[in-house]
Amino acid sequence: MPIQWFPGHMTSARKKAAETMALTDVVIEVLDARIPEASSNPMIRELRLFRQRPCLKILNKTDLADPVATRAWLDYFNSQPGVKAVALSCKKPGDVARVPALCQGLAPHRNDGTKPLRIMIMGIPNVGKSTMMNALLKRRVAAVGDEPAVTKQQQTFDLGAHMTITDTPGLMWPKIEHDSDGFMLAASHAIGRNAVIDEQVAEFLGNLLLDRYPGLLASRYGIAPERLEALDGVGVVETVATKRGCRLKGGAPDLEKASQILLVDYRSGALGRISLETPETRRAMLAQDGEIKSPDGNPPSA
Repeated sequence: MPIQWFPGHMTSARKKAAETMALTDVVIEVLDARIPEASSNPMIRELRLFRQRPCLKILNKTDLADPVATRAWLDYFNSQPGVKAVALSCKKPGDVARVPALCQGLAPHRNDGTKPLRIMIMGIPNVGKSTMMNALLKRRVAAVGDEPAVTKQQQTFDLGAHMTITDTPGLMWPKIEHDSDGFMLAASHAIGRNAVIDEQVAEFLGNLLLDRYPGLLASRYGIAPERLEALDGVGVVETVATKRGCRLKGGAPDLEKASQILLVDYRSGALGRISLETPETRRAMLAQDGEIKSPDGNPPSA
């Protein structure tokens, strides 16, 4: 099931973002630390490279991600020109307090105080942009919700005497090229539920967890290790239904309810610290799809 989700307001939001980018010094791109490349909108990259704007990539929700994978992603992003990457949690004021100085370091020409440093914060839906805005400004200026696409229009605020920041709506792109990206985005709740079937997303997640985090599955749901070896993604959902007592009338397993339990356990961190992709798995996926480019969209270096 290919997953696509591009609400109507995003077309106008992209046009407005392009206009604002021309007046911006530094772009903050907020990513989901569990899926840093899958949650990176290629349109954002195109816009900022066209204007040659430096980028602070913030791997948010780092408390939910596998720390080993997060370190690999930081090394990867920090090797790119014009990019600074940091991992933090937008829910921690101490983490967010580092952001203005990091942006200032990417635009040294704005250090003399004659003109304000103009920052633009971007990202896909539900990665934590609004939470970050509220933490930066130390007051509630952006609506925060558990559903994607809460923010619908741009807002600009003063961030100190010589700094402004513009919050933008979460932007998806019109066509998600790789099916696995769609599933990772759906599993991480960056895509509206009307565009996905929870059972199929949970099946994808179950297969991935069996491959990379079988111990966390066994621990969370009380599955014997030898039993895990006989399961696939569908079997994981069925097992969750059995372990959590999800039954329909007549006794059949309620796979929809079990799927929602598995997805919520992943999204909330109840399963443990999980990353759905690493730079290495990303390269392998692109190679399997026959692409001759690196995760950032550029040809691989020799």
